[in-house]
Amino acid sequence: MTSRTSIQNTLVEHTLQLIEEVFGVLDQSCYAVRLWDGTTWKPASGTDIRCTIVLRHPGALRKMLSTPTELNMCECYLYGDVDLEGDIEAIMPVGEQLVGQPRSFWDKLWIGRQLLKLPQIKDCDSISHRRPKLSGKEHSVERDTAAVTHHYNVSNEFYATWLDRNMVYSCAVFDSQQESLDAAQERKLDYICRKLRLKPGDRMLDIGCGWGGLILHAVKNYGVEALGITLSEPQAQRANERIFAENLQGKCRVQVIDYRHLDKVEGFDKIASIGMVEHVGEDYLNEYFATAYRLLKPGGVFLNHGIGNLAGRPSKSPNDKPGFVRTYVFPDSSLPSITAVMAAAEKNQFEPRDLESLREHYAITLRHWIKRLEANEKDAKKEVGDVTYRVWRLYLASCAYWFAVGYISVYQTLLAKRIDGRSGLPLRRDDWYTNT
Repeated sequence: MTSRTSIQNTLVEHTLQLIEEVFGVLDQSCYAVRLWDGTTWKPASGTDIRCTIVLRHPGALRKMLSTPTELNMCECYLYGDVDLEGDIEAIMPVGEQLVGQPRSFWDKLWIGRQLLKLPQIKDCDSISHRRPKLSGKEHSVERDTAAVTHHYNVSNEFYATWLDRNMVYSCAVFDSQQESLDAAQERKLDYICRKLRLKPGDRMLDIGCGWGGLILHAVKNYGVEALGITLSEPQAQRANERIFAENLQGKCRVQVIDYRHLDKVEGFDKIASIGMVEHVGEDYLNEYFATAYRLLKPGGVFLNHGIGNLAGRPSKSPNDKPGFVRTYVFPDSSLPSITAVMAAAEKNQFEPRDLESLREHYAITLRHWIKRLEANEKDAKKEVGDVTYRVWRLYLASCAYWFAVGYISVYQTLLAKRIDGRSGLPLRRDDWYTNT
């Protein structure tokens, strides 16, 4: 017993030395590190502890730091070597600094020797099985279907535990920091409809319609006929159930089809695409906008809403493997800059009429989602299990941080298909802001 206690004390001592060496130099003080035996380390200047990193076993730090990549550190949390207690968003700059921490050869050598004094833990057998296995050409119809299925076919009930009552899975538009998520999502849906200037009799297309929140709102409040398309069977099923429950099946429907397979040339007066462009791939933006242009009637407008990288986001080496998000959440996704998006739209004859950034709104939206997910942890885990719950908790917190610090943004772009130089739009946009 004494020998075992001595060994444990030695492991604790080595771990604390490593923590002080690696974490003690970071310019963050809002977190603590708790060891498996309850021993807690805090930064010297730490006063407001918002998050605690919990090392679940003596080998946790070795596993985390032996391969100090974003993906490895995230997997240490996903598979239970490490826990994150408290405000998980607060730990994001710590992880960012750990990955990018400059070290001399001698520092790395010392850290490596210290790590070897801790137990080695093998990777969880289920890691490779939980990563999506995609095949075929990137952004082919078949591969896009597989990628979207991986993301959206998790469980309708799981998404319902943390989305708003209309199950809108995109950035809300807030009147204030204190406004409820339900109210802000209702405002966003109506804002889109007003930007499109929907009117009774319009035929509307929603590319990537999710669970049908936008088309239901448009049909009920603006008298349009609407088609929503998605690659997710569960999404389409839930959306059509909602349509049937409200007796709107004669006015709108949701179909499982790739947007590239729609053959309705100039079949729609208005088109919306909310959170879809991230799945397209930057090299395929021309095809995306060419298809939207083909489907839109002359004089119609297309509202494209999507996330894009900003110039301040830390760049990765071209040889870097996909990180956490592209491995576990959005396989094959890309966040094209607004410059690339606008260039592709204009190349395909669209006239940009308005561009709006909703970056701060998305940070608030994500923080609502995190709180709702954590508040419904038991129900969420019942639907998808512990690892998937951790994937989404980490993903939502990461995105909230990226939006808040300005690494990424979300844009709404209104694009017009002109008739003989006429856009068909009024001189002013006052009507956009009615009832907000």
